[in-house]
Amino acid sequence: MLIVALVGTNYIVGKLDNMPRFHRLFTPAPAIIVRDGKYIPEVMKREGVDQEEVEMAMREHGVVDLKEVQLAVLEPDGSISVVPTGASMTRTKHRIRYHHRSG
Repeated sequence: MLIVALVGTNYIVGKLDNMPRFHRLFTPAPAIIVRDGKYIPEVMKREGVDQEEVEMAMREHGVVDLKEVQLAVLEPDGSISVVPTGASMTRTKHRIRYHHRSG
């Protein structure tokens, strides 16, 4: 009986996650963990990210020194995006929505 309840709950949550209004409830917002070459320790601690993980992401993005990081963001999928200093950042005027395929 417990297995049926868990499978049913998982199915319902999966269906609700396809609806934009409910998707925001289940998806964490991106978190800025480095700004202008400085760690933001409160956010890193809250999100469970340590300096080694940030440094690994920096190396993957070709950045050697923390001073070269304009922005580092922990994305909802767990990846870390790094924007080097001097890189131009563009903002889109449209909200980006992800479409889930049923199936």
